Amino acid sequence: MSCGQYQECAEVVPEAFGLSRSTVSRRFIRASARQLKALLDRPLTEDFVAVFLDGKSVAEEAVVLAVGITLQGKKVLLGLVQTATENARVLTEFLQGLVARGLRVETGLLWIIDGGKGLRAAIHAVAGPEAVIQRCQWHKRENVVSYLPKTRQAAVRAQLQTAYRQPTYAAAKAQLEALERTLARENPSAAASLREGLEETLTLHRLGLAPVLSQSFATTNVLESINAQVERRIRRVTRWQSGEQKLRWVASALLELEPRLRRVKGYRALPQLRAAIRRCTTSAIELTAQAA
Repeated sequence: MSCGQYQECAEVVPEAFGLSRSTVSRRFIRASARQLKALLDRPLTEDFVAVFLDGKSVAEEAVVLAVGITLQGKKVLLGLVQTATENARVLTEFLQGLVARGLRVETGLLWIIDGGKGLRAAIHAVAGPEAVIQRCQWHKRENVVSYLPKTRQAAVRAQLQTAYRQPTYAAAKAQLEALERTLARENPSAAASLREGLEETLTLHRLGLAPVLSQSFATTNVLESINAQVERRIRRVTRWQSGEQKLRWVASALLELEPRLRRVKGYRALPQLRAAIRRCTTSAIELTAQAA
């Protein structure tokens, strides 16, 4: 029974079957607590090639979700933690917990994040400094245009989209650098925003897989879509009493929708992604060894 259905029972069943609202509520609390534990404890034994990490707001409180993508393109809910994307310590413990449950970081993973410094620090702490990170191009685009007057935002947004749609790293980088020079003259803050973390927004381009995988892996849209579906399931709650209640409802919603999640677009190219990540990681390790 879904969390939405439980709430409907709280409104309808008492009259129909003589059950009190408190009885229905207690049953849902127990059931959702079991679902939360199941989500947080289940083994992560599948062969993952990518992990999406992003935050979601639940009643003005941040929850970070993790979704793994298997080599066959299946989306698997890995876990959630009540924290902001800037909290490196908590996020490091969260990722360590995923590894303890079976997530294999040594096989080569692509980490897709919104750009939060805490997320990046946690990934490097758990997966090593050579971890391969794809920063969300959508978040980068919106961060840049937020510094501009409204009269310029549409044009710059279009230029960024055009640059990121280029099939090669060289072409995309050249267009982004040209735009950065233009912005440096008219709005240094926007130019600085574009420069910050720019290389991580071009990771798929550097791996040579932008044409086939950008639609699924260049942004955090996979998680945004899941977040939207979760929101539709929990928005009936009008009063939140505790953080534990928030986690229970989110976990129940996630487990309800997980079986209906479709494979990512471009999944047939995921073996190529695995090979490219391994080459990239090996090169980074060799360069570090030479520098030492």
